Amino acid sequence: MYTVAGLIWGASFLFIEYALTALTPIGVAFWRTTFGALAMLIAILIYRSKLPTSFEVWKKMTIAGLFMSSVPFTLIAYAQTYVSSALASILNAVTPIATVIVMLIAFRSEKVKAHVVVGLFVGLAGVLVILGVWQGFGDNEPLAIVAILVAIFCYGIGTPYVRKNITPLGYATEVSVFGQIGTASLTLLPVYLLSGPLITSSPTVMAIVSIVILGALGSGVAYLLFYKVLDVVGSAIAASVTYITPIIAVVLGVVLLNEQLHWYEPVGGIIVILGAAISQGSILSLFKGKQNA
Repeated sequence: MYTVAGLIWGASFLFIEYALTALTPIGVAFWRTTFGALAMLIAILIYRSKLPTSFEVWKKMTIAGLFMSSVPFTLIAYAQTYVSSALASILNAVTPIATVIVMLIAFRSEKVKAHVVVGLFVGLAGVLVILGVWQGFGDNEPLAIVAILVAIFCYGIGTPYVRKNITPLGYATEVSVFGQIGTASLTLLPVYLLSGPLITSSPTVMAIVSIVILGALGSGVAYLLFYKVLDVVGSAIAASVTYITPIIAVVLGVVLLNEQLHWYEPVGGIIVILGAAISQGSILSLFKGKQNA
C-alpha cells in the first residue's frame, strides 16, 4: 500500500502538468477533488459503508480536507505553472520533515530529541541545495517555491490532524477519504466559479484523461491507501511516502515532458530524504540494529 501510494503520487505531478493546459490551478484542484470524491462514493456504495451524520464529524473532515486537499492541491498546481514537475516533486520530499516539525510544535507527540534536531537541519540544508541557493532562485519564481513550501506544511499539519481526529472515529477508510476530499471539493467550488474562466483553453483528450486519473487515483485511491498506512504506522512514517514520489515524478518529467534537471536538484533531494530519515529515527534504528546483530 505504501509503495503504490508513492507511485501514484509520483505520477500525479505529470498529470497536473497536462491538466494545466486546459485548467487554472484552482480548476485543477477542484476537479481533482471532485473526481476523487466520486471514486470514493462508488466504493462506499459497493461496500455499503455508512456516512457520518454528526455535524462535529463533518467539521473535522472539512478541516482535514482544507489541509490535506483544498489548499495544497491549489498551491502545488499554481507552483507548477512556473516550475517543473520534477522540482515540485523533489521539494515535496520535505513533507516528512514538515510533519515532524508540526508534531513537535502543535501536537506534542514526542519530546525534542537530538537526532530530530540534526535531521531537521540536514533537511533544511537539502532544501537550500535543491533551490541552488548560491545562485539565488535561478530561473524559479520565488512565489512558486513559497507556494510549494506552504503546501508541504499543510500536509505536515493535516497528516497528524487526521491521525488524531479522524482515525479514532472508526469509520471505513473510504468514508474518511470521501469526507476529506468531498468537503474539499465543496470548499473549492465557490472559489472556482468566482475566480475567473472555468477553462483556459479547449481541453484535449490528454488533459481530460489526466484530470480524471489525477482525481480518481491521485486523490481517491492514493489517499485510501495512505489512510490505511497512517492507521498502522503513524504520521511521521506515513508522511515518508514522499520519499518515493520524486523518483517517479523526475523520470516522467524528464522523459515525457523534456524537463531539464539540474545536478543540484536530485542531490538536494537525497539530502532532504536523509534528513527526514534522521529526524524520524530511521538511521538511528538501523545503526542500533547492526550493533545488536
